[in-house]
Amino acid sequence: MSDRPAVLFLCVHNAGRSQMAAGFLATLAAGAVEVRSAGSLPTDQVNSAAVEAMHEVGIDISEQTPKLLTTDAVQASDVVITMGCGDTCPVFPGKRYLDWDLPDPAGKGVEAVRPIRDEIRSRVEALLTELQPARG
Repeated sequence: MSDRPAVLFLCVHNAGRSQMAAGFLATLAAGAVEVRSAGSLPTDQVNSAAVEAMHEVGIDISEQTPKLLTTDAVQASDVVITMGCGDTCPVFPGKRYLDWDLPDPAGKGVEAVRPIRDEIRSRVEALLTELQPARG
């Protein structure tokens, strides 16, 4: 990995889980990690319940737009995280691949999205600890 690792979050629609994960990592890493998200079949907007759930914890993802997964995005990333949706993505040597099996927030209200959000935050915090060596 370079001095600034790059992480790509993937889910089918790039509208919920991957957007929340990207929002957490971008906020918690404060510029120390390059953050990307994408989907194999992106929808036209981010899930409103995900936007509301993130707003509750002080992170605004309302201006984000779902993006199409590209080979370039995978190649430019050190860590590729699929969000439990069976996404297929190109596999390149030297990349770290993780699958976070998480419920899909699509069609759910904010009450059902909160536990998903909280689990994503926990996983992002653990990932960030791995990506950033201890400072001494």
